[in-house]
Amino acid sequence: MKILILNCGSSSIKYQLIDMPQGEVLAKGGVERIGESEGILKHKTAKGQKVLNEVYPTHADGLKRVFELLCDNDPLKDVSEIGAVGHRVVHGGEALTKTCLVNQEIIDAIDAVYPLDPLHVPAHVLGLNVAKDLLPGVPNVAVFDTSFHQTIPEHAYLYAIPYSLYTEDHIRRYGAHGTSHMYVANRMAKLLNKPIADLNIISCLLGNGSSITAVKGGKSIDTSMGLTPLEGLVMGTRCGDIDPAVLTYLGRTKNMNADELDDLINKKSGLLGLSGISNDCRVLEDLVAEGDQAATRAMNVFNYRIVKYIGAYAMVLGHVDAIVFTAGIGENSPYVRGEVCQKLELLGVDIDMEANDCHGKERKLSTDKSKVEVWVIPTNEELAIAQQTYELVK
Repeated sequence: MKILILNCGSSSIKYQLIDMPQGEVLAKGGVERIGESEGILKHKTAKGQKVLNEVYPTHADGLKRVFELLCDNDPLKDVSEIGAVGHRVVHGGEALTKTCLVNQEIIDAIDAVYPLDPLHVPAHVLGLNVAKDLLPGVPNVAVFDTSFHQTIPEHAYLYAIPYSLYTEDHIRRYGAHGTSHMYVANRMAKLLNKPIADLNIISCLLGNGSSITAVKGGKSIDTSMGLTPLEGLVMGTRCGDIDPAVLTYLGRTKNMNADELDDLINKKSGLLGLSGISNDCRVLEDLVAEGDQAATRAMNVFNYRIVKYIGAYAMVLGHVDAIVFTAGIGENSPYVRGEVCQKLELLGVDIDMEANDCHGKERKLSTDKSKVEVWVIPTNEELAIAQQTYELVK
C-alpha cells in the first residue's frame, strides 16, 4: 500500500510517499513559502531531485502541484494508487488520544484544540480538508504527537495551580515529539534484542526544538515539554524552564505585554538569547572550539540542562537500560553527546569517544563496561506515521 505522509505547517507542506509494509520511500519533498510572492517546491525520487520556484497561493495549490509531480510516472501514474494519507498532528488535547481515521467530527475536534496550539492547528485543519477534497474516498489518518504521552501519570502531568484550571481549561503537561520518541524507543528495543516491555529508556531528542522523555516498558511516563513546546530544555530560540515570575517582573518593570513576552521566550531566547550570536548549534560549536566566551556560555547551559533531565528521569525510572540521542543535534553533534555523557558517571555511563565521532548514523557509543547502553538512532517520524496509518487502514 502506497501511503502519503503529510506534515502541514502554517506556510509549508512536508511530504513522503512510502510503500508499506516494507517502508520504502518512493518520493519525498516539501513546499515552502505558501502564500508568498515566490514559493519553493523540492521533490526527490530515485531519479533525482527537482527544485521549482513557483507561486503557491494556498495549501491546496501546493498540494495539487505535489500530486502532479508524484503522478508524472515518478513514482505514480495516477493518484488512485495512493491507498491512504497519514497526517502529522502536533496536538490532540485530551479528547484525541489515539491514532484515528479522520471524518468531519475529528476535524472539528482538532480545530477545538486551537487555544492550546494556535501555531499548528490551523495548518493541520487546512491539510486535512485539502487532502480530503483532492483525494475523495481515500482514508485519511491523524497521528498525534501528544498521543504517546497520554500514559504519563496524573502526578507527572498536573501543574501545581488551581485544579479547576485543569478540569475547566485543560491546562496540563501534554508533551510533544511523541511519534519520534516512540519510534526511537521501539528501535532501541530491536537493537538490544529485548522486549520493550522489559526496558527503561531515556530518549533525548535534541534539535532547534528539544525534549527528553522517560520511557518505561514502552510507555512515556514523563517528558520535558509541557502545555506547549516551550517548557524543559534550552532550545534554539526557546527558553525552556524559567521562573514564571520572570514574566510578571518584565511585565511590571518594562511594560511588556503578553505578545511581547511570548515573542521573547519563544523567538529571542534559548541559544540565540544566551549567545547573542546564533540559534544554530553548529555555528556555536565552531566558536566554542575557538574559545568564544559567549558561545561557550550558551552551550554550557544547553548541555547542563540535558544532564539535569537525564539525571531526574533516571531517578523516576529506577534504573536505565539505554540512553538514545536523536534529531538534528542528537544525531550530528559529537561535542554535545560527549559533554553530556562525560557527566553521567553516576549512572555508570562510559562512552567510546572514537565511536562518538559520527554524524547521522545509527551507532552504539557506549563501551562494553558501561552499565547503560548509549546509542545514536536517527529518528524517522514519517515511517512511524506510515506504520500507524497502515495498521489502522489495513
